[in-house]
Amino acid sequence: MKIVMSALAGLLLIGGAPAAHAAEVPSLTWSDCGDGFECATAEVPLDHRKPSGETIELGMTRKPATDPSRRIGSLFVNPGGPGGTVDGLVRFVGTDGPAELRERFDIVGFDPRGVGRSQPLACQTQDEYAAEWAKAAARPRGGSFDNALRTGKAFVDACARQSSKLLPFVGTEYVARDMDLLRQAVGDRKLNYLGLSYGTFIGTVYANLFPKNIRVLALDGAYDPHTYANRPYEYDLAQYRAVESALGRFFDWCVATKCEFGGGDPRSAFVRLQNALDADPVVENGRFVGNGATLTYNVQASLGSGVQGWPLLATDLVDAQNRTGFLLSVPEVAFLSANTAVECADRVFPRGQLEARLAIASRVAPLTGPALAYAVPNYDHAHATACTQWPVKSQSRYAGPFSAAGAPPILVVGNTGDPDTPYQDSVALASTLRSGHLLTYRGEGHTGLGQSQNCVAEKITAYLTEGVLPPRGAFCDD
Repeated sequence: MKIVMSALAGLLLIGGAPAAHAAEVPSLTWSDCGDGFECATAEVPLDHRKPSGETIELGMTRKPATDPSRRIGSLFVNPGGPGGTVDGLVRFVGTDGPAELRERFDIVGFDPRGVGRSQPLACQTQDEYAAEWAKAAARPRGGSFDNALRTGKAFVDACARQSSKLLPFVGTEYVARDMDLLRQAVGDRKLNYLGLSYGTFIGTVYANLFPKNIRVLALDGAYDPHTYANRPYEYDLAQYRAVESALGRFFDWCVATKCEFGGGDPRSAFVRLQNALDADPVVENGRFVGNGATLTYNVQASLGSGVQGWPLLATDLVDAQNRTGFLLSVPEVAFLSANTAVECADRVFPRGQLEARLAIASRVAPLTGPALAYAVPNYDHAHATACTQWPVKSQSRYAGPFSAAGAPPILVVGNTGDPDTPYQDSVALASTLRSGHLLTYRGEGHTGLGQSQNCVAEKITAYLTEGVLPPRGAFCDD
């Protein structure tokens, strides 16, 4: 199916000044990419300040509505990250998501610029990245800060070498502007959007740039936008605390259920395992596999699966004691390159605070903080050593306002036990948005929809399809 739209987008306002020319709405040619899904490539401006200049290609995926007679339009979805590719979420929602959404919406997603099929960023190679992780440890030690500065600079220099052309133009404001062009490209008068995790910040920025272009906006696992963009050390510290707290609740569960890891004292067993792997890293055929730092990274990532993932985490920790399994592996540099680059574009970290802030993070999160804070730049709350040395000024940083004045009611979902996006962030976003409306999921894991396929899914579906909000103070427990 081909959609051709030659009309011009509405006037773009960047930094309060009108663009010289309006950007042309992309023409989309959809082709089959398996199992009833379709793919397309869209061309959008590389620099939205120069909308008639050089372009960048964005990869898109969609699943057409299964009940065209009741079709509302397109539902744009984003899985977060930053750095998450969209194909998996489109295919999940389009195959296993709520039936009402699949019937009434084309499920649509695009990889944000610099990610996946949208001209992905490159920094270090996987081997170079692994070599830097081999220098990290789970406990602070002499020279940790100096090593963190060096590894941060090596990472940043690699990004500059490999992706210098793209770096100034990644960041959330331009992603939001891309999405408004794609909204028009699929023929929708108003945007329908479901954003998870970092996808909530994309939605928040969109709501502030284009409040009148929204039909419904559901933001699940939210960012506190002002703290994220303008007080990054404070924002990151909350995530260090949230990860540490979630790990503590896993250990409590392990004790209560007599899980297979730790012999009744999983916390002490975890510390012993971290120290043992740092003292004697796993090396196979002369190649570094993992140590206490990589173990810690992968454990914190596993906590996002919630209670249903805890039995598997216990099993995986036993495997790690036997010096095998995925918990030892070096993180994926492709994802974390985009994750770091977008956050360094979106945020400004005062360099003079760096050493003290990393020390604080290590103290408030002693089991998980040092491994991430002092390692090579990695995930979300562990970008400060890169961002304080970032080589370019972003053209795509959005620093506010965040109230989205003039937008229709916006649904915000927060998870009380979320290790990635702490619940207080969702509370803050719902109160920051003039039309924000909070739904609380009382449980573990990352996002509400990711954990609650009944209550949260039903309430999000009712809002997206009919515009029906849950009552004030509503919560879900399943």
